[in-house]
Amino acid sequence: MPRTNLFLKVEVEHEPEERPERIAAEMCRQLMKLYGVRSAELSNFAVAEE
Repeated sequence: MPRTNLFLKVEVEHEPEERPERIAAEMCRQLMKLYGVRSAELSNFAVAEE
């Protein structure tokens, strides 16, 4: 079965007390659960200046 790497850029709005790493971990968990993803990880994040 072919395997493909998908690189996604996701921009989220969150409360100041929410940690981006925690949000990313939950997104990875959901991807793995819902779509049978073999692995998902946060490689980097950047805070956007308003």
